[in-house]
Amino acid sequence: MKALRKLLDKQKPHFEKGGRFEKFHSAFDSVETLLFVPDKVTFSGSHIRDAIDMKRTMIVVFVSLIPTVLFGMWNIGYQHFISHGIVPELWTSFFYGFWKMLPIIIVSYAVGLGIEIIFAQYKGHEVNEGFFVSGLLIPLIVPPETPLWQIAIAVAFAVIFGKEVFGGTGMNIVNPALTARAFLFFAYPADMSGDKVWIADKLDAYSGATPLGNALVGNFDKIPSPYDMFMGFIPGSIGETSVLMILLGAAILLITGIGNWRIMFSVFAGGIVMALLFNWWGANEYMKLPFYYHLIMGGFAFGAVFMATDPVTAAQTKRGMYIYGFLIGVIAILIRVFNPAYPEGVMLSILLMNVFAPLIDHYVIESNIKKRLKRMKDLVSN
Repeated sequence: MKALRKLLDKQKPHFEKGGRFEKFHSAFDSVETLLFVPDKVTFSGSHIRDAIDMKRTMIVVFVSLIPTVLFGMWNIGYQHFISHGIVPELWTSFFYGFWKMLPIIIVSYAVGLGIEIIFAQYKGHEVNEGFFVSGLLIPLIVPPETPLWQIAIAVAFAVIFGKEVFGGTGMNIVNPALTARAFLFFAYPADMSGDKVWIADKLDAYSGATPLGNALVGNFDKIPSPYDMFMGFIPGSIGETSVLMILLGAAILLITGIGNWRIMFSVFAGGIVMALLFNWWGANEYMKLPFYYHLIMGGFAFGAVFMATDPVTAAQTKRGMYIYGFLIGVIAILIRVFNPAYPEGVMLSILLMNVFAPLIDHYVIESNIKKRLKRMKDLVSN
């Protein structure tokens, strides 16, 4: 690492103001920041020193995603070989999925970071670490058969219109990764739904329907067992199938203090309450589906752990976090059951609540102000 540090220090003057490669300063800075902790400090104004910064936060989130990435790679291969009637070995499945997923990850980072570097250079500021996580989240929430050119367009749309137009990292009002997924869903619905997209190069005679897909058309007898759905031995988006791996990632986030337990808890609570209400109503077979099925089907768990908890787009007040998360869970199940056009309601519910998060915080703050004013008036009157 010392040799690498010396190499970067030697080349750094060429990328600074007045150097031969001044125009590529942002690109160099992004590489240096990724490899080493920045040595920049605040010289004026009040500030707080803390052991955590954006880079460390993003690294922890990145590490928490690794279990879903590794399992997703294995499951891509496993589903492929099973569709051909072959029972594969562990590493055979993993390496098939690895080579299938690697191009998606490369395209996601190449396009996203490329655009961020261009914007940073144009604005004259450093490249933020926000896309370090978004670049991995996007490949995890798409089907394995998604064309690479569609990934590129979706990433470009998410970075430009989901983040940069609002001012960049920390200023966006909707989750960039979910913005990319929503763009793909509405722009290319044929490649984001149906049976053919969830299993890589499957046999035409083999059904590639996900649990939500079977529930949508009323094939409730074909929904996999709760064990298979919890473990992740099912077709689906690359990183959303295994609830076990998602919970392992959640544990990493909670133990390190990066993840927000209030939002995670309230999303699951909202989903459970809505599902139980449907069980009580029981107007059709979908409503009678056991409530816990909704928590392990589709992207519900992944959305609750990694998407709803985005600190930029989520509610900021403690009471607001409970309201925000609870409504995400409620709306997700409502969309699933009542709107057959959108069987995966988690994406839309999180994006909707991203927009309403500032309003929730506003009314929570206003309520606190009124309570304090009333308390003060009572003290004065007494």
